Amino acid sequence: MTWVELCDNPKFQDLPFKVELNRSGQIIMSPTRARHGYYASKIARLLKELMDSGETFVELAIDTEDGTKVADAAWASQPRFAIIRDEVSCSVAPEICVEVRSPANSDAEIALKRELYLTADAQEYWVCDQAGHVEFFDSTGRLSASKLCPRFPENLEA
Repeated sequence: MTWVELCDNPKFQDLPFKVELNRSGQIIMSPTRARHGYYASKIARLLKELMDSGETFVELAIDTEDGTKVADAAWASQPRFAIIRDEVSCSVAPEICVEVRSPANSDAEIALKRELYLTADAQEYWVCDQAGHVEFFDSTGRLSASKLCPRFPENLEA
């Protein structure tokens, strides 16, 4: 199954799950909790507030080497936004892709998504844990703060 087929199929409309596809076109569904949506939304709002320009997203489909993954929050510069604006799933990742951890996420899954988004041309990958603490990564590894948005807080609950 492709991402377009999934999006256009009425059987999959309004599911209470985050939906992704693996490289074989198999559907992967992950239930989310209220806190998950709260942090994703808060991250998007803060990015919009702290960045001088660009566009923010929640639940953004991105084509990766392992199928279509969905970043919980993301930020794209205006040039990157011009590329992905009308795409069903992004052919190139926004510069910042954020994963909000759920209880079911393993460390291996989080590391895989980091590699997939960075390979798809994200410049940074952020991980927000269930307590609102944010870690920042780029292709060199963990960062002490975001290079693209240095004023972004490490703790969303502070």
